[in-house]
Amino acid sequence: MDNRRSFIKKTFAASSLIGMGLTSSASPQEIIEKIGSIPKTKGQSVIGLRVDPIEQVRVGLIGLGMRGNGHVRLQDAVYPKAKVVAICDIREEMVTKALEALKETNKQKPDTYFGKEDSWRALVERDDLDLIVISTPWLLHAPMAKYAMLQGKHVAVEVPMALTVEETWDLVNTAEEMQKNCMMMENVCYGNEELWLLNMAQEGVFGELTYGEAAYNHDLSGYFMTNRYYENWRAKQHLIHDGNLYPTHGLGPVAQYMDILRGDSFQHIVSVSTKSAGMSLLAEELGADEFIGKEFKHGDMNNSLIRTFDGKTILVQHDVITPRPYSRKNVLAGTKAYHEGYPSRLSVKGMDSHRFLPDDKYDEMRSRYKHWIWKKMEEDLAKNPNFHGGMDYLMTYRLIDCLNNGWPVDQDVYDGAAWSIVTPLSEISIQLGNVPVQVPDFTRGGWKEKRKLPIQEFY
Repeated sequence: MDNRRSFIKKTFAASSLIGMGLTSSASPQEIIEKIGSIPKTKGQSVIGLRVDPIEQVRVGLIGLGMRGNGHVRLQDAVYPKAKVVAICDIREEMVTKALEALKETNKQKPDTYFGKEDSWRALVERDDLDLIVISTPWLLHAPMAKYAMLQGKHVAVEVPMALTVEETWDLVNTAEEMQKNCMMMENVCYGNEELWLLNMAQEGVFGELTYGEAAYNHDLSGYFMTNRYYENWRAKQHLIHDGNLYPTHGLGPVAQYMDILRGDSFQHIVSVSTKSAGMSLLAEELGADEFIGKEFKHGDMNNSLIRTFDGKTILVQHDVITPRPYSRKNVLAGTKAYHEGYPSRLSVKGMDSHRFLPDDKYDEMRSRYKHWIWKKMEEDLAKNPNFHGGMDYLMTYRLIDCLNNGWPVDQDVYDGAAWSIVTPLSEISIQLGNVPVQVPDFTRGGWKEKRKLPIQEFY
């Protein structure tokens, strides 16, 4: 346990610059050049990777806390397309809780691993697993995913996929070397509203896309500093990092609407944060001794602006401390239509675009462009775990279905890299005085080829 805590402490102490192999004395030009450099690959591109069909996907799950327990239930729900073979958490009580969840359906009795900081390694090294599902604290995502691929396993990892530029390249290079899927599980890409917008964007309803907004504006004050997160790991990120710490829920769907890595790509990012006020106040209110008197580095609100090579822009926001209603923004603008979420509203050119559509016309558009998977899976959604309105179940179903059929997964390692890299690059932009920072080309030029998303092509 002490070694694990030491590892977590050291990892939190590492800045984005050190994570790139640079010291804090590096010049801005050296930093920008380092970010833009493309390391040599040991393998070949995994764009459109197809693997041999796996009739029943044998699954091992690492991390059984808040998200992990849900993933156990979701994998159980798609049985026999997948089988839960082994589960792992450092805390025995989390393993017990997961086993109790499986007893509700009484379909599976997995082997268990717990109690040691490296118990997960023994699970990953088994030769009877096809897929490793990782739901641990953020800083463990990349090292666990890399090790799993090196052991010949496909990987599904919770968001974000990695925390530094170096880690992100490690996952891309390992996936290419091992020819394995490394899918970041961005569940929001499977939301009903998000897939409806994707359909409309693909069908030309929005015309030429120009702008989007994405966010994770979610008051988490009830979770921070209360050990809802293991050893308060998430609050500790706010002590030492400033930037957009959690971009992918809002950004993933918007990137898919805009064909990012499928004909366009992020070019550069500029980031700015407000001062930090809310976290210190929360520590005082909660009497959280571990945090009282500490200076939190992360501002209450972060705004990061991304420009693409095609000239589109995306505003990405992060705010988890302001007492405000939940919003992922989900804004999409084009030459023929405009949408904004929370609540969902649509304006279409030629249909009185000075106002949002009235309910009857809005409902007509929802019906006309409803995504195929939400039509096909209506009955399944009604009888299976309804986490986040069904998007989690659809994500799990699709991942396993793609592996069953040998299809490319919906979100490949490059998607996860592009969406996750906003975190370290936003921090670097702030550290350098809010300057534009180049986004690395993890596809090594492969993004220039226009291609469909697998969920729009394989079904």
